[in-house]
Amino acid sequence: MKDVSGDCAPSPTRRTALAGLVGGAGAVLATGCTPTGASAPAARATTASPTAGGPTPGVMTLLDDPAFNFNGLLALGGSGYGSAEVGEVLTAVNTINRAGLSAQSFVATFKKLGDQLMAAPQGGRPDDQTTRWRALRAAQYYGQALFFVLGSDDPGSEERMYQAGRKAWDTFCRLCDPAPVTANVPYGRTPLPVWFFRPDTSAQRRRTVILTNGSDGQNVDMWTYGVQAALERGWNALVYDGPGQGQLLFVDQVVFTPTWEKVVGPLVDWLTARADVDADAIALTGLSMAGDLAPRAAAFESRLAAVVAMPGCLTPWLGFPAQVREILRPSKAETNDIWNKEVVPELPASDAATLRKRFEPFSVQAMLDARQGRTFTDFYTPARRIEALDITDVVGRIKMPALVLDYEDEQFYPGQARQMFDKLTSPKDYVKLTAATGAQLHCSPMAPQQHCEVVFDWLDETLPGS
Repeated sequence: MKDVSGDCAPSPTRRTALAGLVGGAGAVLATGCTPTGASAPAARATTASPTAGGPTPGVMTLLDDPAFNFNGLLALGGSGYGSAEVGEVLTAVNTINRAGLSAQSFVATFKKLGDQLMAAPQGGRPDDQTTRWRALRAAQYYGQALFFVLGSDDPGSEERMYQAGRKAWDTFCRLCDPAPVTANVPYGRTPLPVWFFRPDTSAQRRRTVILTNGSDGQNVDMWTYGVQAALERGWNALVYDGPGQGQLLFVDQVVFTPTWEKVVGPLVDWLTARADVDADAIALTGLSMAGDLAPRAAAFESRLAAVVAMPGCLTPWLGFPAQVREILRPSKAETNDIWNKEVVPELPASDAATLRKRFEPFSVQAMLDARQGRTFTDFYTPARRIEALDITDVVGRIKMPALVLDYEDEQFYPGQARQMFDKLTSPKDYVKLTAATGAQLHCSPMAPQQHCEVVFDWLDETLPGS
């Protein structure tokens, strides 16, 4: 396995942070660090200049902002699994660059693309396959718009944007052959919506992978990062919305929980009751921040046979810049006093929108305030919830085989994957995806096929099946 390290540029000082988080806080918060040399202008997607030594050189620089560019790369990378079209994404990028890059131009462009795909193609009568794949791409583009909608001219449209993407996803699923089994799995007062994909409708007992999304991904990302790869290899795949995700966040207003085993446990109950699931071969994967959630669940849910962290993450709070973390004090009153008197009044609009986005999965009030174009006043409560996700002291409880992925130029959680691997005491493997094959950056946005090859080759070897 390869191990090539990458470093982040130095963070701004605390004084600078409290004077408006100057110096690209949006980029820092959205990508963990500001890539060296990432400020070179990119007037058009097809003419972006190479950035010597940067993590996104040449054609990987689509948009002149690391956060927007990262999302553009995620969309483009989905093309390999049908969840995007290269020409559509690059045309959208060029449109955004011509209009002037902003949250508004990004949201409007990708929403329009989603709307077009959900309508019948001009002059044509689409068959089910055309409608199906257009809906999957629409789900991708609505997801792109959803990510930045809180910084747009209409932040109040966030739930409607989510619903548009959900409608596209459900349309795609309905037209799959076979269509996934859908259900609501009991979980507290708010059930978990699930989509259970199978290679066929036989009662054959199959290995099954539970795919866990991160803090801001949508279901379409699970197609790209696992469902199709699983089906191609004869696995079942379960997609779900947990607390802080999808329907539970945007509609039901349920935020993240640190006890993710209480989320996964009911899913395992539901799966093991099915005749077409091999109860001894259920694996759990976690993408992005779920590289923390999945290992947490694996530490307490003994019925899992394997776990994959993509990437390994022990402390999600460290994904926020030090200057933001330093606002949090033992006292709620002192913390919120600093936040409201020293930070919020000086925040540029773009940075305020980024903070609203990053905190909304941990605070219903922060989400509701953001939809009104306001910045939340209670920093303390969501910050403590993020802190509570720390799994440093529980990783050693994991007993099943574990795969820890890492990425060259990892922006959010640099160094944490290796730290997790070192703390594991169960059978374990560590793989670092690198720039040598275009698989750098958090979650390998330009190389999801390579990503899935690594994960499923390991799963096939670890759980060979009958």
